Parts: sequence; C-alpha cells; structure tokens
Amino acid sequence: MPLQALRATSTARNGVDAFILQCKRLEFHYCDWAGSSKGMNAFLTHLLPQFTRANPSIEMHVSPRPHTHPIIRAHYINGREKAICVRNLEKEQVLKKAELLRDASGEKNYRVKGGRVVGSLNEGVRGVWDPFHGARNGGEILIGKGKRR
Repeated sequence: MPLQALRATSTARNGVDAFILQCKRLEFHYCDWAGSSKGMNAFLTHLLPQFTRANPSIEMHVSPRPHTHPIIRAHYINGREKAICVRNLEKEQVLKKAELLRDASGEKNYRVKGGRVVGSLNEGVRGVWDPFHGARNGGEILIGKGKRR
C-alpha cells in the first residue's frame, strides 16, 4: 500500500501574515529648467516606470513646479505626510529616497531612550548588586576616609 502525503492548505487567520504598505501616495515635484532637478528628471524618465510597476498599490503623481527645487512628498494612511528635498542628487540616489519614503511608516521620528539595554533570561554570573554586599562593621557603610553613615 503506497503512502500518500496529506495536502496542507493554508487557513485564513484574520489579518495575520498580511502586510499593507503604509504609504498610499508619492508625489514627485520637479522643474524642467533648473539644474538641481537634473537627477530627478533622469529618474522620472528612466527609473520611475519600473518603480511604478514594482509598487502597484501606491499612487504616483508627477507634477512640474517651475523655479523650485525637486521634492518627493509621501502621504500615509495615518494622515501624515513626509517630504524630502532631492536637490542635486543622481537618479539612483533619488530612487533610494523614494524607497525610503515608501518603506516608512508615516509616524513621527522619536528618540529611543535607555541607551544599550540588554535583556536576558539568565541571571548574571556575579549576581544582583546590592549596596549592603561587602559592607563591614555590622552592615554600616563606610563613606570616604572612615566616616560612618
């Protein structure tokens, strides 16, 4: 009797393993005349078609803005927007900035406090520090040159 493999089918888990890009629209503003838009113009003619095909869920708006520096503005589903000036950048650098805005969450940047905090499930080799470890004279702590507290 030959063995038959069981067919495994994936079951829906109500949003688990579903990924939704937070960026809903990218706007590219450029100037035809200014030299600072040279990289943006090259990006729009050579790299934007592939970028658009690779990201069908994002709206792409291209609009000329005469006599201004080129910018990329991203609109996110949480209502926020971010803009990056791409003045005097090459077309590959403009692509990197567009990918940066695409992958961002739209949340405001904030500083992570706490420095290097490392959590572990294992207790330290030296144990937990206590101010009364190693105290002499019956638990009194010596401060400075023999002064007692």
